[in-house]
Amino acid sequence: MTEFLVKHFVKDYENVEKVSVRTAYGLLASIVGIFCNVFLFIIKVAVGVGVRSVSVMADGFNNLSDAGSSVISFIGVRMAGKPADEEHPFGHGRVEYISALIVSFLVLEVGFTFLKDALAKIRRPQELRFQLLSVVILLLSIGVKLWLGSFNRKLGKKISSKVMMAMFTDSMGDVVTTGATILSLVFFALTGINIDGFVGVGVALAVMWAGLEIARDTLEPLIGEAVDPELYTKIEKFVEKYDGIEGTHDLVVHNYGPNRSMASIHAEVPNNVNIEVSHEIIDNIEREAQEQLGLVLVIHMDPIETRDKEVIRVRNQITEILAELDASCSIHDFRMVRGKEHIKLIFDLVVPISYDEKKRTRLKEELSVRLLANDARYQFVITVEHSFISSKNEQQ
Repeated sequence: MTEFLVKHFVKDYENVEKVSVRTAYGLLASIVGIFCNVFLFIIKVAVGVGVRSVSVMADGFNNLSDAGSSVISFIGVRMAGKPADEEHPFGHGRVEYISALIVSFLVLEVGFTFLKDALAKIRRPQELRFQLLSVVILLLSIGVKLWLGSFNRKLGKKISSKVMMAMFTDSMGDVVTTGATILSLVFFALTGINIDGFVGVGVALAVMWAGLEIARDTLEPLIGEAVDPELYTKIEKFVEKYDGIEGTHDLVVHNYGPNRSMASIHAEVPNNVNIEVSHEIIDNIEREAQEQLGLVLVIHMDPIETRDKEVIRVRNQITEILAELDASCSIHDFRMVRGKEHIKLIFDLVVPISYDEKKRTRLKEELSVRLLANDARYQFVITVEHSFISSKNEQQ
């Protein structure tokens, strides 16, 4: 069914890097979400009123909030697809994140409202009426939500959409809460004990938790999240595959919406190569990054020594000692200035962002002591900077 809908309603559906195609995917997901959730809302509210079950009605109104979320998602995707203009030179892609954040607030509000209703139900229980039809309809609801979740997951992975993956999570949460609702009805039928209010509390808390998860996932790119390790490696390998590039460092990626990124990176080039030759290589990389990765890439050239054996030996020595002290750290921009009495070693030391000032200073001092043991003439100019990949990602 998913492939059928995509092929019939998304023009040029395989070209997912295009903003227009991505927008079409988002609109399709929103429309399907609206239809499915309105359908489930009508069914569940009717059943809930019939059997006097607050948990069933809570589950139904959760579907209504999901439909509202899909409407907001629809509007957000349309706005996010607008081209760049004078006031927004990087486009409107972040509107999609803002719309998802609004959705999370709606989900939280619905969960809080039904938490109050469920608590009132615990204090003053109402009579339940078990009907096999209600269970069958709720099982149908689970089936619809499982399909809808799978639909959002497939589309979300295809276009790398945080919003669609959040909707997948929300759908799976609905499967769990509806299952809990069925449990309360079956339990009442078998034992005569009414646990509807308690199950309603569970449903409400699950809805609120889903809202918090969606808010967290959409706030991260708005605030500025660490570089995704896969994207980091992809860009790094893309640049380093070109002849004339010895290495890279200091990659920074700015997210202006899904599939709308700008990045800067330092590329190491041999210092004995004509600067115009290196500049031409850099220009080619930037142009091909736009064509092949859909990424606006700005590259800064860093000349490095590739012929002086003594410089290379000392640089390798520092790298080896640093690997023994802390394998998560690295160096770049290494230079060596030889004087009559001293040898000045100048380089940048990159540490994980989680390192505090005390840990940075201690590592710097330990590295200096180890190097001075090899040659007492060394003097150091070490600039400590942090990586733009989170510690969690660095461990992967």
